[in-house]
Amino acid sequence: MKRIVSAALAAALALSLAACGAPAAPDAGTASAPASESAPADTAEDAGAAEPAAESDLAYIREKGKMTIGYTVYAPMNYTDENGEFTGFDTELATAVCEKLGVEPEFVEINWDTKIVELDGKTIDCIWNGMTLTDEILENTACTDPYVKNAQVVVMKADAPYTGTADLIGSVVVAEGGSAGQATVEEDENLSQAELITKTVQTDCLMEVAAGTADAAVLDLTLASAMIGEGTDYADLAVKDELNVEEYGVAFRKGSDVPAAVNEAFDELRAHGGMQDLAEKYGLTLAE
Repeated sequence: MKRIVSAALAAALALSLAACGAPAAPDAGTASAPASESAPADTAEDAGAAEPAAESDLAYIREKGKMTIGYTVYAPMNYTDENGEFTGFDTELATAVCEKLGVEPEFVEINWDTKIVELDGKTIDCIWNGMTLTDEILENTACTDPYVKNAQVVVMKADAPYTGTADLIGSVVVAEGGSAGQATVEEDENLSQAELITKTVQTDCLMEVAAGTADAAVLDLTLASAMIGEGTDYADLAVKDELNVEEYGVAFRKGSDVPAAVNEAFDELRAHGGMQDLAEKYGLTLAE
């Protein structure tokens, strides 16, 4: 993953995402989100460009009629809201893109540490979950263009003293296993001298800090902005530092032809204003 609403949606959103409402909550780790019904009938062909060869990844996904999307619970990207509905920026965006590709989205909760193994084994067709475009991801998968900006931040108790990462030498720092947060801890001269604890999901990192079993968490600004501070379950936590800026992308199997089709869909959604409306709804900044 990565480092760091409108009162009335624009008419453009009505064209691109009108039926892109939140899909039902996933059952036992999986959920099929209904595709939008308002996109123009010819958009699937527009996004897919020329008909792919039979051995192409795009042809494989279209033949089975669905795109299996790997995710972890990560607000505001993919999560279940207070009404029990599975939603989020990536959930809505993926649903809109799948409509343009002419397939249904199927959301499957995965173990982040084994995401590339699941991708290569065709358990999932893509990783679409606020994923940082790290060197490892770029080397081992085929990725879309960046679509959201993010940063890795240090989260601590609001009243904890902090002047810089040197304050955390010898302390307990928690990060999601296999995430950009873990990489940031391991690569930072000072944070690498802390005791690192890894968790399955980023929300567990916040729980550790809130409980006092960790001094700090290093995780995505997008999640921290949505989950901590006044009016949240973690009102006593605060962002103490922003370490680096990153970008999110969607990863497909290495050599896949699907990213090109998804990029075309992204371009359409940007042109119509739909993607910007979603970004404002979830408090995100689009990549340029």
